Amino acid sequence: MKSITINGSKRESVGKSATKALRNAGKVPCVVYGGDEPIHFSADDLAFKNLVYTPDVHTVVIALEDGTKVNAILQDIQFHPVTDRILHMDFYQIFDDKEVMMEIPVRITGNSRGVRNGGVLRIVNRKLRVKALPDNLPDFIEVDITEMKIGHKKYVTSVEAEDFNILHPDNTVICQVRTSRTAIVDEVDEEEEGEEGEEGAEGAAAEGGEGAEAPAAEAPAEE
Repeated sequence: MKSITINGSKRESVGKSATKALRNAGKVPCVVYGGDEPIHFSADDLAFKNLVYTPDVHTVVIALEDGTKVNAILQDIQFHPVTDRILHMDFYQIFDDKEVMMEIPVRITGNSRGVRNGGVLRIVNRKLRVKALPDNLPDFIEVDITEMKIGHKKYVTSVEAEDFNILHPDNTVICQVRTSRTAIVDEVDEEEEGEEGEEGAEGAAAEGGEGAEAPAAEAPAEE
Protein backbone atom coordinates (compact mmCIF):
# COMPACT_ATOMS: atom_id res chain seq x y z
CA MET A 1 0.00 0.00 0.00
CA LYS A 2 1.16 3.52 -0.78
CA SER A 3 2.27 5.77 2.05
CA ILE A 4 1.94 9.51 2.68
CA THR A 5 4.27 11.52 4.90
CA ILE A 6 2.73 14.10 7.24
CA ASN A 7 5.12 16.62 8.75
CA GLY A 8 3.98 17.80 12.16
CA SER A 9 4.95 19.16 15.54
CA LYS A 10 4.36 17.73 19.00
CA ARG A 11 1.72 19.54 21.01
CA GLU A 12 2.93 20.91 24.31
CA SER A 13 -0.58 21.55 25.58
CA VAL A 14 -3.81 19.71 24.83
CA GLY A 15 -6.29 22.01 26.55
CA LYS A 16 -9.26 23.66 24.86
CA SER A 17 -7.61 27.05 24.56
CA ALA A 18 -4.46 25.56 23.00
CA THR A 19 -6.54 23.50 20.59
CA LYS A 20 -8.55 26.56 19.56
CA ALA A 21 -5.34 28.51 18.97
CA LEU A 22 -4.02 25.73 16.70
CA ARG A 23 -7.16 25.75 14.60
CA ASN A 24 -7.08 29.54 14.29
CA ALA A 25 -3.51 29.17 13.00
CA GLY A 26 -4.66 26.79 10.25
CA LYS A 27 -3.45 23.62 11.96
CA VAL A 28 -5.23 20.37 12.83
CA PRO A 29 -4.81 18.80 16.29
CA CYS A 30 -4.14 15.05 16.06
CA VAL A 31 -3.49 12.06 18.31
CA VAL A 32 -1.72 8.77 17.58
CA TYR A 33 -2.90 5.78 19.60
CA GLY A 34 -1.65 2.20 19.71
CA GLY A 35 1.88 2.77 21.01
CA ASP A 36 3.25 2.85 24.53
CA GLU A 37 1.50 6.17 25.07
CA PRO A 38 -0.60 8.55 22.94
CA ILE A 39 1.30 11.02 20.78
CA HIS A 40 -0.29 14.47 20.47
CA PHE A 41 0.77 16.50 17.44
CA SER A 42 -0.50 19.06 14.97
CA ALA A 43 0.01 19.69 11.26
CA ASP A 44 -1.15 22.16 8.61
CA ASP A 45 -4.63 21.30 7.33
CA LEU A 46 -3.31 21.33 3.75
CA ALA A 47 -0.97 18.47 4.66
CA PHE A 48 -3.95 16.09 4.82
CA LYS A 49 -5.55 16.84 1.44
CA ASN A 50 -4.00 13.79 -0.27
CA LEU A 51 -5.03 11.58 2.63
CA VAL A 52 -8.60 12.74 3.23
CA TYR A 53 -9.95 14.12 -0.04
CA THR A 54 -9.36 11.03 -2.16
CA PRO A 55 -11.11 7.68 -2.75
CA ASP A 56 -7.78 5.90 -2.26
CA VAL A 57 -6.41 4.70 1.07
CA HIS A 58 -2.86 5.09 2.36
CA THR A 59 -0.73 4.34 5.34
CA VAL A 60 0.85 7.38 6.98
CA VAL A 61 4.34 8.26 8.13
CA ILE A 62 4.08 10.96 10.78
CA ALA A 63 7.38 12.85 10.83
CA LEU A 64 7.80 15.15 13.83
CA GLU A 65 10.24 18.03 14.25
CA ASP A 66 12.25 16.18 16.90
CA GLY A 67 13.10 13.41 14.41
CA THR A 68 10.43 10.97 15.57
CA LYS A 69 8.76 8.96 12.81
CA VAL A 70 5.63 6.93 13.42
CA ASN A 71 3.89 4.58 10.97
CA ALA A 72 0.14 4.79 11.31
CA ILE A 73 -3.25 4.58 9.64
CA LEU A 74 -6.14 7.03 9.83
CA GLN A 75 -8.69 5.85 12.38
CA ASP A 76 -11.15 8.70 12.81
CA ILE A 77 -11.74 12.22 11.56
CA GLN A 78 -14.03 15.04 12.68
CA PHE A 79 -15.31 17.77 10.37
CA HIS A 80 -16.93 21.09 11.16
CA PRO A 81 -20.69 20.63 10.60
CA VAL A 82 -20.98 23.81 8.50
CA THR A 83 -17.63 24.49 6.84
CA ASP A 84 -16.44 20.84 6.55
CA ARG A 85 -13.07 21.95 7.84
CA ILE A 86 -11.06 19.22 9.59
CA LEU A 87 -11.34 19.69 13.35
CA HIS A 88 -9.53 16.66 14.71
CA MET A 89 -7.88 13.45 13.54
CA ASP A 90 -7.07 10.17 15.28
CA PHE A 91 -4.40 7.81 14.01
CA TYR A 92 -3.49 4.27 15.03
CA GLN A 93 0.16 3.25 15.16
CA ILE A 94 1.08 0.16 13.13
CA PHE A 95 3.99 -2.26 13.35
CA ASP A 96 5.51 -4.48 10.67
CA ASP A 97 4.90 -7.69 12.63
CA LYS A 98 1.34 -6.95 13.81
CA GLU A 99 -1.78 -7.32 11.71
CA VAL A 100 -4.01 -4.30 11.33
CA MET A 101 -7.64 -3.86 10.26
CA MET A 102 -8.49 -1.38 7.54
CA GLU A 103 -11.28 -0.59 5.09
CA ILE A 104 -10.10 -1.09 1.49
CA PRO A 105 -11.98 0.38 -1.51
CA VAL A 106 -13.52 -1.91 -4.13
CA ARG A 107 -12.60 -1.30 -7.76
CA ILE A 108 -15.00 -2.64 -10.41
CA THR A 109 -13.47 -3.78 -13.72
CA GLY A 110 -14.91 -5.25 -16.90
CA ASN A 111 -18.10 -4.75 -18.88
CA SER A 112 -20.89 -6.95 -17.55
CA ARG A 113 -22.86 -9.01 -20.06
CA GLY A 114 -25.98 -8.38 -18.03
CA VAL A 115 -25.48 -4.61 -18.16
CA ARG A 116 -24.95 -4.77 -21.93
CA ASN A 117 -28.33 -6.49 -22.15
CA GLY A 118 -30.09 -3.72 -20.23
CA GLY A 119 -29.49 -4.76 -16.63
CA VAL A 120 -28.41 -2.35 -13.91
CA LEU A 121 -25.21 -2.78 -11.89
CA ARG A 122 -25.70 -2.10 -8.18
CA ILE A 123 -22.64 -1.81 -5.96
CA VAL A 124 -23.65 -2.94 -2.48
CA ASN A 125 -20.28 -2.55 -0.70
CA ARG A 126 -17.82 0.03 -1.97
CA LYS A 127 -15.32 -0.81 0.77
CA LEU A 128 -14.38 -4.06 2.47
CA ARG A 129 -12.81 -4.40 5.90
CA VAL A 130 -9.67 -6.52 5.81
CA LYS A 131 -7.02 -7.68 8.25
CA ALA A 132 -3.38 -8.08 7.25
CA LEU A 133 0.20 -7.16 8.00
CA PRO A 134 0.88 -3.55 6.94
CA ASP A 135 3.04 -4.64 3.98
CA ASN A 136 0.24 -6.89 2.70
CA LEU A 137 -2.54 -4.32 2.76
CA PRO A 138 -3.81 -3.87 -0.83
CA ASP A 139 -4.40 -0.47 -2.41
CA PHE A 140 -7.80 -1.73 -3.59
CA ILE A 141 -9.76 -4.94 -4.11
CA GLU A 142 -10.48 -5.63 -7.77
CA VAL A 143 -13.80 -7.19 -8.78
CA ASP A 144 -14.19 -8.37 -12.39
CA ILE A 145 -17.84 -8.28 -13.50
CA THR A 146 -17.32 -9.29 -17.15
CA GLU A 147 -19.17 -12.61 -16.93
CA MET A 148 -22.02 -11.40 -14.72
CA LYS A 149 -25.49 -11.89 -16.23
CA ILE A 150 -28.78 -10.38 -15.11
CA GLY A 151 -29.56 -11.72 -11.65
CA HIS A 152 -25.96 -12.64 -10.82
CA LYS A 153 -24.21 -11.51 -7.62
CA LYS A 154 -20.56 -11.23 -6.60
CA TYR A 155 -19.77 -12.36 -3.07
CA VAL A 156 -16.69 -11.67 -0.96
CA THR A 157 -15.61 -15.28 -1.52
CA SER A 158 -14.80 -14.35 -5.14
CA VAL A 159 -12.05 -11.92 -4.08
CA GLU A 160 -10.34 -13.89 -1.32
CA ALA A 161 -6.55 -13.72 -1.24
CA GLU A 162 -3.72 -15.29 0.75
CA ASP A 163 -2.16 -11.96 1.77
CA PHE A 164 -5.16 -10.66 3.68
CA ASN A 165 -8.37 -11.80 5.37
CA ILE A 166 -11.74 -10.25 4.56
CA LEU A 167 -13.67 -9.59 7.75
CA HIS A 168 -17.15 -10.13 6.31
CA PRO A 169 -19.43 -13.20 6.21
CA ASP A 170 -19.11 -15.35 3.07
CA ASN A 171 -22.61 -14.37 1.95
CA THR A 172 -21.78 -10.65 1.88
CA VAL A 173 -22.65 -9.25 -1.57
CA ILE A 174 -20.20 -6.88 -3.23
CA CYS A 175 -22.30 -6.10 -6.29
CA GLN A 176 -25.15 -7.48 -8.37
CA VAL A 177 -26.73 -7.02 -11.80
CA ARG A 178 -30.44 -6.36 -11.44
CA THR A 179 -33.09 -6.52 -14.11
CA SER A 180 -34.83 -3.45 -15.50
CA ARG A 181 -37.72 -2.66 -17.82
CA THR A 182 -35.39 -2.43 -20.78
CA ALA A 183 -33.53 -5.68 -20.00
CA ILE A 184 -33.48 -8.43 -22.64
CA VAL A 185 -32.68 -12.11 -22.43
CA ASP A 186 -28.98 -12.87 -22.16
CA GLU A 187 -27.27 -13.65 -25.47
CA VAL A 188 -26.28 -17.14 -24.36
CA ASP A 189 -29.83 -17.90 -23.29
CA GLU A 190 -31.10 -16.70 -26.65
CA GLU A 191 -28.68 -19.01 -28.49
CA GLU A 192 -29.67 -21.97 -26.35
CA GLU A 193 -33.37 -21.27 -26.91
CA GLY A 194 -32.75 -20.94 -30.66
CA GLU A 195 -31.00 -24.32 -30.78
CA GLU A 196 -33.81 -25.97 -28.82
CA GLY A 197 -36.40 -24.42 -31.18
CA GLU A 198 -34.61 -25.78 -34.27
CA GLU A 199 -34.38 -29.26 -32.76
CA GLY A 200 -38.09 -29.16 -31.88
CA ALA A 201 -39.02 -28.14 -35.42
CA GLU A 202 -36.92 -30.95 -36.91
CA GLY A 203 -38.53 -33.46 -34.55
CA ALA A 204 -42.03 -32.33 -35.49
CA ALA A 205 -41.21 -32.63 -39.18
CA ALA A 206 -39.85 -36.14 -38.68
CA GLU A 207 -42.96 -37.27 -36.79
CA GLY A 208 -45.38 -35.85 -39.35
CA GLY A 209 -43.37 -36.75 -42.46
CA GLU A 210 -45.44 -39.78 -43.54
CA GLY A 211 -48.68 -37.86 -43.27
CA ALA A 212 -47.27 -35.03 -45.36
CA GLU A 213 -46.17 -37.35 -48.16
CA ALA A 214 -49.45 -39.43 -48.27
CA PRO A 215 -51.47 -38.92 -51.50
CA ALA A 216 -54.58 -36.83 -51.28
CA ALA A 217 -57.94 -38.65 -51.20
CA GLU A 218 -59.53 -39.18 -54.64
CA ALA A 219 -62.29 -36.79 -55.50
CA PRO A 220 -65.74 -38.38 -55.99
CA ALA A 221 -66.61 -39.26 -59.61
CA GLU A 222 -68.69 -36.80 -61.50
CA GLU A 223 -72.19 -37.95 -62.40
